[in-house]
Amino acid sequence: MGNSFGKIFKITTFGESHGLGLGVTVEGCPAGLPIEEDFIRREMQRRKPGQSKITTQRKEEDEFQMLSGVFEGKSTGTPIGMVIMNTDQKSKDYSHISDKFRPSHADYTYFEKYGIRDYRGGGRSSARETAARVAGGAIAKMLLKHSGITVQAYVSQVGGLKLEKNYHDMDLSKAEENIVRCPDEATAEQMISYIDEVRKSRDTVGGIITCVAKGVPAGLGEPVFDRLHAALGKAMLSINAVKGFEYGSGFQGVQMRGSQHNDAFYQDGKKVRTKTNFSGGIQGGISNGEDIYFNVAFKPVATIMQDQDSVNEAGEKVTVSGKGRHDPCVVPRAVPIVEAMAALVLADYLLISRTNKLSV
Repeated sequence: MGNSFGKIFKITTFGESHGLGLGVTVEGCPAGLPIEEDFIRREMQRRKPGQSKITTQRKEEDEFQMLSGVFEGKSTGTPIGMVIMNTDQKSKDYSHISDKFRPSHADYTYFEKYGIRDYRGGGRSSARETAARVAGGAIAKMLLKHSGITVQAYVSQVGGLKLEKNYHDMDLSKAEENIVRCPDEATAEQMISYIDEVRKSRDTVGGIITCVAKGVPAGLGEPVFDRLHAALGKAMLSINAVKGFEYGSGFQGVQMRGSQHNDAFYQDGKKVRTKTNFSGGIQGGISNGEDIYFNVAFKPVATIMQDQDSVNEAGEKVTVSGKGRHDPCVVPRAVPIVEAMAALVLADYLLISRTNKLSV
């Protein structure tokens, strides 16, 4: 259980960090969708390890192989299968923790749940699993593109360094012009220097990714338990190291009065719009046609290159020494993961919305 996501547009991922490879099946993709393998490849390159001095130095090209569901460049309507082979796994880096529980990792909880665990990089609990999500999310992005929907994320905070500008006031495409993926050049330089400083001190730091979805039509979302923002929250909280999710005004909204926070409606041609967007493009769990925007908080990476106290499977006190290749800050590589999960939610709800109205 727990390896599939979505209702109509659905992905199932498989594989481990140090196994032969990872993979994803995508179900529910309508037939006839042009599948651009170069686009999938570019998305994979954005997430892959070894990109820069502020990411893990594991070298994986994350080249994928299309197994099924695509013929002559278009989806056939049958399950799309893709695999990404592991080529640079160094399992010996983890032999020293074969019976030890690393602080703030899933070692202990996986052991308690299954009675066995793959200690090589965390196995299934490793963030390497997200490579499969990005591959599946690229298909979702292609589907959304045909409806004029775009999803773009960027790093808005690293530790205490916060980008103060609103997304309206920036060219978000510039996020891809630097290694930290922050669209403001001056802030990006500060973030890069800080992450490198943290790396040299053999420590890690967390951060925040902001995501914006534009062109989402009004009417996506289901009442009560399947609200659109609830689905987005679940999607984001399923990503490794995520500790928080807020959309629209989020926690800052508690400081406002209703007279300030309410988004007034007005008629703009044939469309109903809102003068402000504290709702974050979602009201009553259903999209209202405005931009959907949200923040995702990531904790510091749990593996640090320092000795830490812990216990082993026998309950004995031990010391865990940090080894291997790990990110000092996960957010630069997590940007395409956040986009992928948001795209999967929106693609699913876009298809669900087509079943909610009677076509006459």
